[in-house]
Parts: sequence; C-alpha cells; structure tokens
Amino acid sequence: MIPGINYPASQIFWLITIIIMIMFLARALSDVFFLGDLLTDIVVKRLGIKEERSPKRALRDIIYIIAILLVAAATIPILNSIERSGILSTAVIYITLALIIILIYDIGRIIYKIIEKKAETLAEKLAKVAEEEGGKKAK
Repeated sequence: MIPGINYPASQIFWLITIIIMIMFLARALSDVFFLGDLLTDIVVKRLGIKEERSPKRALRDIIYIIAILLVAAATIPILNSIERSGILSTAVIYITLALIIILIYDIGRIIYKIIEKKAETLAEKLAKVAEEEGGKKAK
C-alpha cells in the first residue's frame, strides 16, 4: 500500500505502464492509419472506382471503425483487470460507440452525395433525350 492514497503499489505500477503503452500506441496508430490509407488507395484502384475522394474516404472510415473496435476490444479486458468498478471500461465502450456512430454518419453522408451526383447526371441525360425527342417531333 502506498501511504497517503491507500492504494496498492502494484496497481499504480500497472497504471503507469498502461499510460506509457497508450502513448506508444498513439504513435503506432498514426503509422497504422497511414498504412490503412495506402491500403485503401490500393483497394479503391483495384475496384476501379474513378470518383474523386468520396468512396476512398468511405472505405477509410470503414477501416477506422475496424481499428477502433480492435483497440476497444483489446483495452477493455486490461482496464477490467486494473479497475474493479468498471468505470473506465464503460467509458471506453461509450467513446467507441460515439466514434463509430460519427463514422457511420460520415459514410452515410458520402453515399448520399454519390447517389445525388449520379441522380443529377441521370436527370441531365434524360432532359437531353427529352429535348432531342421534342425537337424531332416539331420537325
């Protein structure tokens, strides 16, 4: 027990270790996200998608959702072993849920913009066909 705070020294040691691991994990995640971006570019090119940035960003969001789920799944058991009340693991769950909801919303918005752009293009083509048909009947 540590005097003054009445807390076991082993748990303080584990908490400090976890904090250091989180700092290194943040650095590693930036590299993982860079590799994820590179992988997304490769997948988008292989799929033959010629759109500007939107589909690429949607695929990147899906990769981020998977990464967030993996990190949350890895940290919750560690936090449960450190803390008995489960407040930190509950916070991780809610933060994960919020991030996933934000990313799913972003994916929905991207898909909506793509469909809207395609619908406008189709409407313009149909308008041209209607004008041509109207011009032929007038002659």
